[in-house]
Amino acid sequence: MKRIQNILSILLIALTLPSIAQTDKATTQRVVQDQDFVFQATSAMPMANMDVSRVLNRMNNPGGAGNINLSGSQYDLTIKKDSIVAYLPYYGRAYTATMNPDDSGIKFKSKDFTYTNTKKKKGGWTITIIPKDVKDSQKMILDVSESGYATLSVTNNNRQPISFYGYISEPKKPKK
Repeated sequence: MKRIQNILSILLIALTLPSIAQTDKATTQRVVQDQDFVFQATSAMPMANMDVSRVLNRMNNPGGAGNINLSGSQYDLTIKKDSIVAYLPYYGRAYTATMNPDDSGIKFKSKDFTYTNTKKKKGGWTITIIPKDVKDSQKMILDVSESGYATLSVTNNNRQPISFYGYISEPKKPKK
């Protein structure tokens, strides 16, 4: 039943996305192939459980436990050929507690990782990223549409899975 609710929530979000593309098809294809882009998270969808639902209901979240709006935040995943930098929040149940409160969320820098890019039949890409030099072993699957919209699913051995919705863009060039 929860799986059906999650699928329906994902479909609802996909249908309500604006029709204006974040990037054009050529730019999206180039940054995915060059492995040089930033995923900007605009919302998070934790795996539904009663604890998260209770907290979100107290926060007067209109989306309930299904969707947490991250607009105005600077949560992102930066991907380059030689490194990955993740700065994302985490909502859900952790199976092991961290002693350092700064370790909350999905925050890491990785120089040793696998990056697998697969073209979908109906357009878009599925990118699988597995960092090897991160304390918690995790797997990230990024589904990117041709217009630049993306869904990031993060699975971890020590936490419940979580998904993020957003878009990819070219990294900002440093000002000279």
